[in-house]
Amino acid sequence: MQNLFTHFLIVLLAIGCRTGHRPAVKEIIYVGTFDERGSQGIYVFDFIRDSVSFRLLQTVPNQKSPSFLEIHPSGRFLYAVNRSSVIDGKEWGTLSAFSIDQNTGMIVFINEQSTYGRGPCHISFSRSGNHAFVSNYNDGSLVVYGVNDDGSAGDSLQLIRHHGKSINALRQESPHVHSAIMSPDDRFLYVSDLGIDKVMIYEFNPGSGLLRSASTPYYEVRPGSGPRHFTIHPNGRFAYLAEELSSTTSVFKRDTALGTLTRIQRISSIPSDYNEQNTNADIHTDPEGRFLYVSNRGHNSLAIYTISEDGMLSVAGYRHTMGDRPRNFLIDHNGDYLFVANRDSDHIRIFKISRQTGIPDDTGTVVEVPGAVCIKMLRLR
Repeated sequence: MQNLFTHFLIVLLAIGCRTGHRPAVKEIIYVGTFDERGSQGIYVFDFIRDSVSFRLLQTVPNQKSPSFLEIHPSGRFLYAVNRSSVIDGKEWGTLSAFSIDQNTGMIVFINEQSTYGRGPCHISFSRSGNHAFVSNYNDGSLVVYGVNDDGSAGDSLQLIRHHGKSINALRQESPHVHSAIMSPDDRFLYVSDLGIDKVMIYEFNPGSGLLRSASTPYYEVRPGSGPRHFTIHPNGRFAYLAEELSSTTSVFKRDTALGTLTRIQRISSIPSDYNEQNTNADIHTDPEGRFLYVSNRGHNSLAIYTISEDGMLSVAGYRHTMGDRPRNFLIDHNGDYLFVANRDSDHIRIFKISRQTGIPDDTGTVVEVPGAVCIKMLRLR
């Protein structure tokens, strides 16, 4: 009887393999927030794709404004940058590390390090995950950390301070590092500095974790543009920059050998007849690299562009985010759904993306999260 049962299981497994059956995937959503209007810190949700709904799994109380999150390349750890310090008498921010339960997606605190600068607003990793890069907005500095095998954030390895200013007296009186993005081959780090109107380009040594200026050390954008977030096309040959202060998007050809950028286009992210105040925030392509999206705060929309084979953009349309001051947004791994953090409306709105046009349609699903600003997704099997 036991042999018959074993044979039955083998047959079922064989059928599953032939039909392409795969184990169920659990999709976990992590939300970072500002400490405002009753926020609980970091929120952890289970995304139920069939019903396009969220189920709250966990809140991690944090009164330090864990505003930007990132998942480690291994999928085993989550990191947050926070506005408050762990060092008495210093106004520096902090970097927090958490382990991720691989069955539930819930997180447990590991350790915390100082960011040695004020207003940390972004964290990213080398492709190997051995090193992390934190952008300090207020101080205009970039910090490199080692990442230990247990996921804990190691001591800082390098601190780089930018110098200079640009033409906007209110926003560009000094450097303001806003993000740092690694190239697909782990060789170049692109650092967007809103205050000096430059995308700084650094060569990365994956062994030591140290950075040095590339042979062409930066690309200088049009004065007053305010570089904020930068993304590289899935093919690695093109890059796109959200220019916060001018509400524009710059398109670059990227030299994969030298890391240099050559701008080939600059296009508005808002309609030509919109004359009120607006600032850009986040920027992403869909997984296939067919469409580009930019969030607008003021116009409260997503600008949607089609991407041609030469990397150039054409406006496909605009979609109201159904909330105020959209900040970061997330496109899921399949390119099916787009999640928008509407900070001033205290919620996340979910849109379904058209595969034909790239335009997101509102699903009607709204998830209340006070001060929501950053969304990340992890798939667990």
